Amino acid sequence: MNNICFPNAKIIAGYFRSVILPQAILLLMVFLIPAEAQVSESLRAIIEDGHASDSYWSVVVTDSSGNLIENYNGEKLIRPASTQKLITSAAALHLLGPDHIYETVLYGSGSQEQNVWKGDLLIRGKGDPTINGDFYNDPMFLFEEWVELFDSLGVNRIDGNLIGNDSYFDDIPYPRGWEWDDLSYYYGVEINALSFNKNVVDLEVIADGPIGSVPDITWFPFDTPFVEFINEQIITPPNASFDESYRRILGTNTIILRSSLPQGYYETEPLSVTHPTLYFLDTMKRYFENRGIQVNGQILKDRESRNWETAGYQVLHLHKSVPLKEIVREKNENSDNFYSEILVKTLASEVYKVEGSTELGLQAVKQFLHSAGIDTNNVRMRDGSGMAPANLIRATDLNQLLLYMKESEHYGDFRNSLARAGNSGTLRYRFHNSPVRGRFAGKSGFVSGVRALSGYLTTRDGQELIVTITTNNYTKRTALIDQVHQRILEHLYSVY
Repeated sequence: MNNICFPNAKIIAGYFRSVILPQAILLLMVFLIPAEAQVSESLRAIIEDGHASDSYWSVVVTDSSGNLIENYNGEKLIRPASTQKLITSAAALHLLGPDHIYETVLYGSGSQEQNVWKGDLLIRGKGDPTINGDFYNDPMFLFEEWVELFDSLGVNRIDGNLIGNDSYFDDIPYPRGWEWDDLSYYYGVEINALSFNKNVVDLEVIADGPIGSVPDITWFPFDTPFVEFINEQIITPPNASFDESYRRILGTNTIILRSSLPQGYYETEPLSVTHPTLYFLDTMKRYFENRGIQVNGQILKDRESRNWETAGYQVLHLHKSVPLKEIVREKNENSDNFYSEILVKTLASEVYKVEGSTELGLQAVKQFLHSAGIDTNNVRMRDGSGMAPANLIRATDLNQLLLYMKESEHYGDFRNSLARAGNSGTLRYRFHNSPVRGRFAGKSGFVSGVRALSGYLTTRDGQELIVTITTNNYTKRTALIDQVHQRILEHLYSVY
């Protein structure tokens, strides 16, 4: 019998550890690594050979059935900018319903004695963001309705206070993370349950004087002294460029103007105010007096939440807003931060039946995202509008949301709220000479260093794709980033 030589057991074990096991682990890792490299070479070339290739790009494309067909860094966290408004819109439509309305109630205490109302007037604000000119021809429409009410009663004097109750929301004016130098402008206003004109005054600047002089200014409503303008602007030669500079001293309604305007230049700018409830009441009082109704009392803010009718107040007028679906459309088409943040606080009030806060509203939004199949461990939300730099989400999750909405009963209202490439909203002036004009419906996004697009693209062959494109951390001109985004959409349009 021949002797058979078996390898030493230690040699076998050493060979397994040094050769077989590492190879097995490597093979296993190949199968476990996410299939991130699913992007086509043509799409990769558009990104990596284009402007700002050194920026952080994420592109995700799925078909209408949810199949992933292009994926470039889709599983990585990105800052979404205003594409975050897609999330708050979807949550509001689902949790509040497209026909949800806001109510603003005018209460009266006391009674009428001949031509005098003897008693206070109390306005209970419940978050209505539409007391402005977006949905009505005249931003003063509600005050006019109330003037007509008192005119019909024969009242031309009110011996009492004007009281504004804004307890439907908390008294924290801003979401966490907004940058202080945004707070002077219309996109960084205070969020309040009783608001007028989106909590801004509308400044007009007319540079029709001689070079070196100070331009004339006027503002809506009726040059109200509720704000103070320090006009340090200067008129420059006609061929000079416009240099904008507006700053509200935080905590005050003093606004410093230091713009340089070419001779003949006309400029408009909505600028924020603080203390929105008092702004509402002050404007109301001045409007009443301009229309011949004297108000002898003070303007006061109230934070108590109670049943006013059992407290001796009678309902004099109930105003109902346009339905939520119309608000969502205005919010998304024109990327309105004010509407977005109002919706977040409204969600907190309506879902949890408590004083509306940003934090609780975002909690309701995250619960909705979870129900849509999105892992909220990968979602960070500081606001509803996307202006806070700390917001984070994955592009794949934005696509998942759009897919979920496509199968939702609210898809019609959701899609109708989106801007159309080359036609409407924030996309009105883009894609004009592009085959995707009118074929892409979506939401754009911009904050410093971030440009984003997310929505639905109908291709040349009639297929509908869900597309999210984000560019983070870029230093090039935004117009150059837009060119690359357009090339990506046009590529998808022609290839699929």
